[in-house]
Amino acid sequence: MEESALCQWTVIRSIFAILQWWGFNVAVIIMNKWIFQKLDFKFPLTVSCVHFICSAIGAYLVIKVLKLKSLIMVEPTDRWRRIFPMSFVFCINIVLGNVSLRYIPVSFMQTIKSFTPATTVFLQWLVWRKSFDWRIWTSLIPIVGGILLTSVTELSFNTFGFCAALFGCLATSTKTILAESLLHGYKFDSINTVYYMAPYATMILAPPALLFEGAGVVEWLYTFPSVVPSVLLIFCSGVLAFCLNFSIFYVIHSTTAVTFNVAGNLKVAVAVTFSWLIFRNPISAMNALGCGVTLVGCTFYGYVRHILSQQAQETPRTPRTPKNKMEFVPLLHEKAEDKDDL
Repeated sequence: MEESALCQWTVIRSIFAILQWWGFNVAVIIMNKWIFQKLDFKFPLTVSCVHFICSAIGAYLVIKVLKLKSLIMVEPTDRWRRIFPMSFVFCINIVLGNVSLRYIPVSFMQTIKSFTPATTVFLQWLVWRKSFDWRIWTSLIPIVGGILLTSVTELSFNTFGFCAALFGCLATSTKTILAESLLHGYKFDSINTVYYMAPYATMILAPPALLFEGAGVVEWLYTFPSVVPSVLLIFCSGVLAFCLNFSIFYVIHSTTAVTFNVAGNLKVAVAVTFSWLIFRNPISAMNALGCGVTLVGCTFYGYVRHILSQQAQETPRTPRTPKNKMEFVPLLHEKAEDKDDL
């Protein structure tokens, strides 16, 4: 009886974790798009900077004040040698995501973002000379095909926004790969990641935000009606961005790897659906089909990774010396944390 009750509680906790993750994710995406489109606040660098500031403050409160999460100690030398380079890529990743959201619909942006598994595998193969099982390459075919179909049939296509989203995928892949080597020995969760990286990201992004968007922001403050509610909405999006990172930490520890993978892809479908209901951006049947194929491909890719990981654990191997240093760099953790949703 106790085991049955425990099982039911585990299922309920997992469902709640997934729903709140979806909720925060959709809220952040919709709010950012609303800021760019409805408030006419066309300053993605400033929005990203506000998100970093809010996240840095939120991580400090959670770890130092409320003590809801233990601080992972990092050596002072490692903060500049390891954390700072990661923060730089982290910053580029977030900025490119917000820039793409400024120019293209949420549905298109989220579909392109699903291209990340393919760019990760390709970069590791090209730069790090890592070899992969043929099943990994096969699982990428529907992802690439779905992205191509979606891009060709996108009715609101914007070249700059498309390039920003695509380079954002490359930045996400680079961040993930570098995390395996630069952060080796540190088992970061999403909250500690934000705690260490958000202040550096703010320091990196603040100067260009002031230089390129400062005058425009000042003009917007003087000319836009209902400035105070709009500014509060912008900062509210920053608070929600931090809450999204906290929700990722919760869902990671409340679900299995397979559930996390499937829920992550369904999260994209939920975000696309809600964005269409609110903004009513035109979506053709072939475009919707391309998005669906991409999401199915991502789910299949995650399943293949899970199967290969299980087989590797069950098959005993004779230890050998790696041929080169890059063989120490693994593909991705079986249950990688999606930390680029600021």
